[in-house]
Amino acid sequence: MREIHGLTQLTALVGEELGVSEWHTVTQDQVQAFADATGDQQWIHVDPVAAAAGPFGLTVAHGYLTLSMIPFLAKQVYQVAGLRMVVNYGLNKVRFPNPVPVGSRVRDRLTLLSVTGSERGHQAVIRHRIEIDAPGRPACVAETVSLLVE
Repeated sequence: MREIHGLTQLTALVGEELGVSEWHTVTQDQVQAFADATGDQQWIHVDPVAAAAGPFGLTVAHGYLTLSMIPFLAKQVYQVAGLRMVVNYGLNKVRFPNPVPVGSRVRDRLTLLSVTGSERGHQAVIRHRIEIDAPGRPACVAETVSLLVE
């Protein structure tokens, strides 16, 4: 994990790749738990028999499950020391260009896009590119906004 010391060092990294997480295997149990938590029980996610005859030939993870893995994957890549608080502030942009088949592995590639001052502290915008262990487009590309308070 990359240790970044304070906002000055973080700001100096704008435009750079912060790093890449470890691979994480998406399981059917994980997809089912997400479906249970959200109430999204669509067959393409939770019914392996029906999904086998569907467009992907097997169950796929919810797009929002992939998005929700960003904090888990990102904490493997970096942390900013010397802050009182870091909280999710929102998202600027989210796209799901490729499905995540159950059983595949994903990882997060992070690029720091900006650090700007705000009324409450600073806002950091990071592009997360959730890659699948198969060639092609990423599973998710999202720009997260975090509020950083010293």
